[in-house]
Amino acid sequence: MPGRQCHHCKQWIEDGEKHDCWTTTEAALTQDLSDDLRGAWERLREAAVSFGEQRIYASHKSIMFSRNSCYFFVRPKRSFLELCVFLGRKLKAPQVRRSDGASKAKVYHIIHIKHRDEVEAPITDWLQEAYELSDVSRPNARFVPSRRASRRPGGSRLVRNLAPTISTFSRLVAIFAPIFGWKRYTPNVLRFL
Repeated sequence: MPGRQCHHCKQWIEDGEKHDCWTTTEAALTQDLSDDLRGAWERLREAAVSFGEQRIYASHKSIMFSRNSCYFFVRPKRSFLELCVFLGRKLKAPQVRRSDGASKAKVYHIIHIKHRDEVEAPITDWLQEAYELSDVSRPNARFVPSRRASRRPGGSRLVRNLAPTISTFSRLVAIFAPIFGWKRYTPNVLRFL
């Protein structure tokens, strides 16, 4: 009986059988939630929809909320909703379990929500801030040049730092080359070192 095991869901798949455990729906991710978590989820979704136009979609085990880019997502767990919010600053609040840099301009914050009553200020304020931040145009974002773009006409920093040493060396070679018969090492050649 030929087939294979899916490395995501560990389900056995026969040859020729269609299998797609990666794509999912919002309903499939929230169907097993308890009443408290379902209420919290509905309130979170209502709050996010009230911010304005956006795209809400399910991806693997998360429900994503995005404008130009994802500004927060929710991972439904058995005993809580794991909320990940992307902000332009680091928060220091008791609700925030963990935070770290997501990119050069954004910081992600992990928040656990267990009840509908927890979905109120300051969490809704942070979601609103993340929603507004996700619409910032790229020219206002912090620009960090790439490694290749950072090269200047003067060459690399190492060559600029060694330039006095190389010029001194080339002068010494120019002086001693005729004495010792060094015809290969002329100042013109050493200029390119």
